[in-house]
Amino acid sequence: NAVEGMKPDAPLIHPDLHTYKVAPIFHPVPHTNISHHYKLRKGDVDKAFEACDVVTENTYYIPHVQHVPLEPHCAVAQYDLDGKVTVWGSIQSPYAVRQALSAAFDIPLNKLRVISPHVGGGFGAKAGTTLEGIIIPLARRNRGRPVKLNYSREDEFENSYVRQGLHCRIKTGINRDGKIQAVKNEFVWDGGAYTEYGVNITKAGGWASAGPYDIPNVWTDSYCVYTNHPVGGPYRGFGMCEIHFAIEQNIDEVALKIGMDPAQVRRINGLRPGGVTGTGEVMEVSGFHDCLEQVLEDIEYDKKPVDPSPTRKRGKGVAAGWKSPSQPTNAGSSAIIRMNEDGTFILMTSGQEIGQGSETALTQIAAETLDVDPALISCRFGDTDHTPYEWQTVASRTTYCAGNAIKLACEDLKNKILDLAQIKLGAYKRDLEFRDGFVAHKLYPDRKVPLSDFALGLSFPDGSGVGGPAIGVGCFTLENNLNVDHDTGMGSHPAAFWTIGCNGAEVEVDTQTGHIKVLKMVSCFDAGKVINPLTYTCQSEGAMVQSLGTALFEELKLKDGKVLNKSFVDYKIPTADDVPELVVKYVEHPEPTGPYGARGVGEPLMVPGAPAIANAVYQAIGVRFRRMPITPDDVLKALREQQENEKG
Repeated sequence: NAVEGMKPDAPLIHPDLHTYKVAPIFHPVPHTNISHHYKLRKGDVDKAFEACDVVTENTYYIPHVQHVPLEPHCAVAQYDLDGKVTVWGSIQSPYAVRQALSAAFDIPLNKLRVISPHVGGGFGAKAGTTLEGIIIPLARRNRGRPVKLNYSREDEFENSYVRQGLHCRIKTGINRDGKIQAVKNEFVWDGGAYTEYGVNITKAGGWASAGPYDIPNVWTDSYCVYTNHPVGGPYRGFGMCEIHFAIEQNIDEVALKIGMDPAQVRRINGLRPGGVTGTGEVMEVSGFHDCLEQVLEDIEYDKKPVDPSPTRKRGKGVAAGWKSPSQPTNAGSSAIIRMNEDGTFILMTSGQEIGQGSETALTQIAAETLDVDPALISCRFGDTDHTPYEWQTVASRTTYCAGNAIKLACEDLKNKILDLAQIKLGAYKRDLEFRDGFVAHKLYPDRKVPLSDFALGLSFPDGSGVGGPAIGVGCFTLENNLNVDHDTGMGSHPAAFWTIGCNGAEVEVDTQTGHIKVLKMVSCFDAGKVINPLTYTCQSEGAMVQSLGTALFEELKLKDGKVLNKSFVDYKIPTADDVPELVVKYVEHPEPTGPYGARGVGEPLMVPGAPAIANAVYQAIGVRFRRMPITPDDVLKALREQQENEKG
């Protein structure tokens, strides 16, 4: 495992690691298995511990899990006789795949086309390259003929990326008044045999390691370690689900040590506007407390659950969580919108639809900006020869980044049309506006012209014209996304935004069988602005069920680096029978830099689910489980040990 892999005498997976060329933000340790060491040093942790009333230390373990999208990986490659290569695949990020394949096979970008249609689920597994690199050499030997490779379900478990395992140790200093003064974290990530996104997850976990709390002294060492396990890659939450399983159980544990309710400890320490994160960033916007109070209300936290029988115990738990997009400053987005002659529109973006509803949200942003019916807009995406550049569909960034680019493209189109409309309507541009498919005068609404009149520019009776086909272009990048300091991990603005929220859970534990039934889960997040309430609700419900799966069922069983449970017969995920009552709420504190105030929510919604369930299990039976999943065998074993300790 990763802890063994860190030892000085451990066999080296990559003996030449010290010679590898790596990005400057990553710091491998030469002649070890450590592919990246992220450090965070805020304040004086040791001094703070000495002054604290209570100091605790707890360890947790999170195993590998699989993404298990319903659609397995599939790709087709074809070499044309002129050297042009086309790749079709189930791909989250066509431009990132194009860049990787270009570098790997020395193919000029203008000779490489990547096409991705709608993707049947990704959750991070389809963010980078997987089987595309296998079929390109085969296609090169069979020019003019497509070569296809489709993973079986067993292939998915063995050859696709997995969510990394994590060994976590948290030392906490807290005073009797509930104020946390210091935390010291050690995160050891099981990166697998090769470093894919694992090093970036290690970095993201490091800078988020204080959780959504205002803690003056923070020390974190986050390590990514090579092992003989499957390759660790991005999974919904990008490390946040893993670290928060530890962070949020730890909050409950330290609350118990000082005799204070865990919800009150969260109230005292939760980030408020003006609060300071672990990296030293000042939070301009934070809906933490609004989300917490809403979840406490919806789970009826102050109402003690009634056990239905002496052998069936019930409990409630809450947990908070946060996430930011882990992306570089040059993670740009671009968009093109074209108006057709009949006043309909083609919106072109490479923000990929992978089942999360981005096509709907992005169309809505365009329709809102142009003040037209969304039905008039058709979206095109996922073709590097025809749709404009998008860094990747990861990091819960599509609504934010692609949405900003689309808003700018629509504003560009509006500006061009208004330039023409002032000529046609004989009015100042400042007095004109887009209104329900027309350009209308603000003061004289009857003076209006359909947008379609400007689709090809203006023509005049003398045969002259002005303008031309109506097209708008928008580009967006993170202008103020600043790297953190390598030695301290401190930075004034390392992330575009932070999405914060809470989950609550009520469970019933059968003490005779060990079975845990989740009765109810509630969620409330600060979404900035919800673009589409229905898709938001679907995202939130899916996130809660997915977190339930990791909390109670899912674990990739490994022996000598080999996967033992590589099918749905042996690897369990939630079914309809496991879905509890789900309550979804949200608050809206607008993101100043987001389109119409929106920020990304798709991944953060999953983050607090598993620890909320674990905290509820503790309240039900008085046993703390510091690893997931919490299985019936684990419950029965722990209850037996509890009884033996009480007798002894």
